Amino acid sequence: MTESCDILISGGGIAGLTAAAAFGAAGFDVICVDPAPPITERDVDGSDLRTTAFLQPAQALLEQCGLWARLADHAAPLQIMRIVDAGGEIPEPRVVRDFSASDISEKPFGWNLPNWLLRREMVARLADLSNVDFRPGTGTTSLFTRETEARVGLSDGSRIRCKLVVAADGRNSPMRQAAGITVRTTRYGQKALAFAVTHPIAHEYVSTEIHRSGGPFTLVPLPDWQGQPSSAIVWMERGPKALEFLNLEPHAFEAAMTERSCGLFGPLKLASRRTIWPIISQSAERLSGERIALMAEAAHVVPPIGAQGLNMSLGDLRALLDLAAAHRDDPGTAPILDQYHRARHSEIELRVKGIDLLNRASMMEARPLRDARAMGLNALYSLAPVRKTLMQMGLGVK
Repeated sequence: MTESCDILISGGGIAGLTAAAAFGAAGFDVICVDPAPPITERDVDGSDLRTTAFLQPAQALLEQCGLWARLADHAAPLQIMRIVDAGGEIPEPRVVRDFSASDISEKPFGWNLPNWLLRREMVARLADLSNVDFRPGTGTTSLFTRETEARVGLSDGSRIRCKLVVAADGRNSPMRQAAGITVRTTRYGQKALAFAVTHPIAHEYVSTEIHRSGGPFTLVPLPDWQGQPSSAIVWMERGPKALEFLNLEPHAFEAAMTERSCGLFGPLKLASRRTIWPIISQSAERLSGERIALMAEAAHVVPPIGAQGLNMSLGDLRALLDLAAAHRDDPGTAPILDQYHRARHSEIELRVKGIDLLNRASMMEARPLRDARAMGLNALYSLAPVRKTLMQMGLGVK
């Protein structure tokens, strides 16, 4: 059976679901597929316990596609980004610097939400859009393109004819591979633990990133959990050490993470199961091919520093959506997709390299290098124009 649509989105993660809502709200006929049905509950096997911080520019896009109204009541605002260097002989703060959203805007830097909840609300939004067909449990298996259209084979045996394929199907993107687009990958030997905690000291909507060695330990505000202040944690470490922590008994793990947090929020208590995943940087050689556009982790992967990952993905979506809306009759022609590549590729390369440097700095173990990192943080913070520029760059503000 062969069907047709304007846009086929391969990938039903947060980026793919957002893209489906955005293109659907813009009036395009959309089919979105993913081989794995989304898990939309917190405390079940396979749920994604990571969180996503939507930075300021993302809010307008989420409003535009009808998602923000569903998400706003669940979001924890991020008013201050706090960087702590704890690279001395013992794990305690020696440099603490705050970057306040009030220095550049009346709004918070962004809003933090759990990934499992995002999937729940995004799937519900797609159900309201009659021109969006979301097919969980169905994946893409083949891609054939010609100058005038793309034909995509699905795992249920059906075929889709479309004007544009959007590959939002992850770092191992089958559609990117089918299009013959290569990637450059950097492996750090790191893994990240992700979980939720409660703590007696309120976070006051401050996102705290603590640097010592192995990678940053980041606490991002969540709404209260069972009457206690709560945060999402991403704890990056060298691979063997991360696995060692993962396998600790809960009481020992809580003691270890409290020590790693420098006790800034008091004793940390697990409020979820623990998950782990590898840390890499990756960027595609091109963001487009014949009748296909890459976005999100199909196009770029970065370590979870500074809330850049999904916000880069939404930058991709904004650029592609604007081009598609301006060329509604056929959003997948070669000139349009070349424009998309040019609009995004240089900025992505710059951000991937910048986050790579930040991650390498956060991994430093030798004491002189950790001292140099602390001095650099202190120097950057002391220069007000530099500090403001860094905050604007972090938000993606030109």
